Amino acid sequence: MNTPVNNLFNELKKFLKDDQVTMNETQLKQHSKDESYHKASSPDIVVFPDSAEEVSAIVKLADAHNTPIIPFGLGTSLEGHVIPYDRGITIDFSLMNKVLEVREKDFLVKVQPGVTRSQLNKELKKYGLFFSVDPGADATLGGMAATNASGTTSVKYGVMRDQVRDLEVVLADGEIIHTGNLAQKSSSGYNLNSLYVGSEGTLGCITELTLRVYGVPEHVVAARASFQTIDDAVEAVVSILQAGVPIARVELVDEASIEQVNQYNETNYKVKPTLFLEFHGNEAGLNHDVEFTKEIVSDHGCKEIHFEEDNAARNKLWDARHNLAYAFIHGSPGKKQMVTDVCVPISELAGAIEHARKKVDELGLDGGILGHVGDGNYHVLLMIDTSDPEEMERADQFNEYIVEYALQRGGTCTGEHGVGVGKMKYQQREHGHALQVMEKIKLALDPKEILNPHKLVHKKRRIL
Repeated sequence: MNTPVNNLFNELKKFLKDDQVTMNETQLKQHSKDESYHKASSPDIVVFPDSAEEVSAIVKLADAHNTPIIPFGLGTSLEGHVIPYDRGITIDFSLMNKVLEVREKDFLVKVQPGVTRSQLNKELKKYGLFFSVDPGADATLGGMAATNASGTTSVKYGVMRDQVRDLEVVLADGEIIHTGNLAQKSSSGYNLNSLYVGSEGTLGCITELTLRVYGVPEHVVAARASFQTIDDAVEAVVSILQAGVPIARVELVDEASIEQVNQYNETNYKVKPTLFLEFHGNEAGLNHDVEFTKEIVSDHGCKEIHFEEDNAARNKLWDARHNLAYAFIHGSPGKKQMVTDVCVPISELAGAIEHARKKVDELGLDGGILGHVGDGNYHVLLMIDTSDPEEMERADQFNEYIVEYALQRGGTCTGEHGVGVGKMKYQQREHGHALQVMEKIKLALDPKEILNPHKLVHKKRRIL
């Protein structure tokens, strides 16, 4: 039977190999969701290109058929970014997974979008280099750029936007452009790198990235410090930053989360608000930083601090932090995780977290709080029964509460996870008339609105 989808499938097969295009139900289901709680929806077709030229041909065909295009990395996103609510073609970048060039003297690397963070760091290790952005999940670099990913090391090295020197992007009409160059700075033209980083696939498909990398630190020390209150912990971080201590990571984990850590990892950490810290530098300098940090945290009521220099011990400490989401999932069988994500000025962080904890308890929800306290970003991990409408309503109410709290204090509805479908309802409140500017940019670059419909800014297409 000749249907529009079958016709499109047959046209794709004219320039893609048989194993590069599929309508297999298992594959469609795998590409119908991400790691969020948002409702799944399958695409019509999944394609696996292996070059920018193939991506361009796919997008040109989609443009001619007015068919939605949804870029897909590993599906680790948390706000429904890759869910194809208008069906269409999902472009899976798993075959475009090559590290193309390491320019060690320029501290740059050129990669395809399907390369994962761990894959890149394994390659960079040969050169004494590493890529800094660490969102916890082993996401693809294309996906990390699309959502402007952040993570535990952003306090020292910055977020994904700070690492991007150039992108190769396929536009809605199939044209291929570059958004930057290899120079360390430029005053030429609009900053297209910043426009495309965080655009969530709504302005084009990223097919290549040139990224900044760093030398592996000579010496690394990690620490775990427990406090009597969240306010004490946050104020200690502010004092550390004000003192100019070059801290590389500083993460806050609340008592409920520490309990989950202990159960999941079989550790016996003190059940108190806890900071996980890490310092990078030379040994002599770090010894001074460590002693200075001891004094600072002691002034803020820290009762216990443990330092780790051994690589295995440091990895164990950070595995406990990074696996916290899975610890909650393991401890709440049958429930789905809702991960909130707001960012406030650091001066507002302690109050924001305290109010969030009270609201979790007030609404009778199950969850813990953790945060990248060095840059004011915190998350509440809620475990919810998605089949219970009343519990879902309480979870949505909580999310509304913390977003409103953040916006009232000059913050943002998302510090790193992105907008997707989950945070679209807050965009007008946060951006005001600037949202209309974003919508004009969207329509100028994607007039048929085929690029990742229903995400980030526009609402034209109807969700089926």
